[in-house]
Amino acid sequence: MLRPRFERLVAEALDSLPPEFAARLENVEVVVERYPTRRQLALAGVPRGQTLFGLYEGVPLTERTASYGLVLPDKITIFQGPIEAYCRTDAEVREQVRQTVIHEFAHHFGIDDAALREMGY
Repeated sequence: MLRPRFERLVAEALDSLPPEFAARLENVEVVVERYPTRRQLALAGVPRGQTLFGLYEGVPLTERTASYGLVLPDKITIFQGPIEAYCRTDAEVREQVRQTVIHEFAHHFGIDDAALREMGY
């Protein structure tokens, strides 16, 4: 899939977020990269031979204090290559992008992987 089409899927996923969540997405940058770097894999604690569909880098809202400010935007990266390798159809790619965007924004709101698994993500 060409990058512009994949980026449109990410934009659609962002547009589908409920308004009450979208309103709280200040100082967050969303980018698309082809694959995660070794550094990103290491920071996320991903075992050798596995990969990431997305990555949240920043300070979750639940951990911000009154002194939070003058910081770079939080960053959510969606990785096109691993998602395409995992999915068989364009419809599966669309759904995986949506799930990945939701998953990474959940981290922005302070929800960890264990809680996401309990919620079915």
